Amino acid sequence: MSDELGRRAGLNEAIFREVNEQIRSLDDEVGDDGDTITVICECGDAECVERIVLRTSEYEGVRDDALLYVVARGHELPDVERVVERRDGWEIVRKVGVASEIAEETDPRS
Repeated sequence: MSDELGRRAGLNEAIFREVNEQIRSLDDEVGDDGDTITVICECGDAECVERIVLRTSEYEGVRDDALLYVVARGHELPDVERVVERRDGWEIVRKVGVASEIAEETDPRS
């Protein structure tokens, strides 16, 4: 994948991460103290709207590292990320190359 395609995928993924952060913030605002959160897949496909249900603690664990993202199983892009954990129907991926630079630059928690 070229640097330009990697950059575009990284930016798409950053947008999905930001949307999920807003979902998490809304959960806090309404006092939802549930054990799970439903987020959208943070893959590089701008048209993906697949939902992922995971424990809130799992989501927070991913958010502790700017290079980690949550994607639906099979949505990883080997040119811009590596699967670091497989879960039930979803995966945690770590960004590499240009996508990792974008992940760090756009991390809403840093």
